[in-house]
Amino acid sequence: MEVWLWLITINIGGSFSGKDATKIDRTGAYAARWVAKSLVNAGLCKRVLVQITYANGLNETIGLNVNSYGTVSRGKTDKDLFDIIISNFDLRPGVLVKELNLKRAIYKKTSFGGHFGRSDPDFTWEIPKKLKF
Repeated sequence: MEVWLWLITINIGGSFSGKDATKIDRTGAYAARWVAKSLVNAGLCKRVLVQITYANGLNETIGLNVNSYGTVSRGKTDKDLFDIIISNFDLRPGVLVKELNLKRAIYKKTSFGGHFGRSDPDFTWEIPKKLKF
């Protein structure tokens, strides 16, 4: 399964080190990965770029972009993927912290093995969500 991830935030603060789930650059990156893996796992595309834009002090995203690089399933478009994301994911930071259970003491693991591409059950963003479409 090939999953491409890109996250743009207005609150760019460098690496994830030392940041907890209240920092949107960390939580937003996990959300983008979770969304991308879910789309690919559902067979909606073979690869995908998910861009989520947040701004400090706002409880919702200010931008969402999806690009399947032409690998979207027959009969679907990137706009369809966008609509599927909107109807299946609540990308508000507080909701993401709850849905991905990010307040647990799991971040030490990310410091010596990375954040993505691991099958550790503590890394809830690596477990694709079952989508309705």
